[in-house]
Amino acid sequence: MMRDDTVRHVVVFLVIGVIAGWLASWIVGGGGLLTFLISGVVGAFVGGYLFSALKINLPIRNIWLSQIVTATVGAVIVVLVARLIAG
Repeated sequence: MMRDDTVRHVVVFLVIGVIAGWLASWIVGGGGLLTFLISGVVGAFVGGYLFSALKINLPIRNIWLSQIVTATVGAVIVVLVARLIAG
């Protein structure tokens, strides 16, 4: 059985993903809760990887805001790449 901390972390991660996906939809268009969730969660991984690989450190002291910004940047990239692939 999962511990309460693990469940809490997963829920927070999903909420950050939905917020990031929603913000990305404002920037590049699109919509729907499932789309927000998928683009935001995948975007969190993409943004985290890119920021780490490029050694980008956001000057944001609030960890939640920093994670939302990182995930949003990743989600925008994910949506744009998906559109390029889909045609």
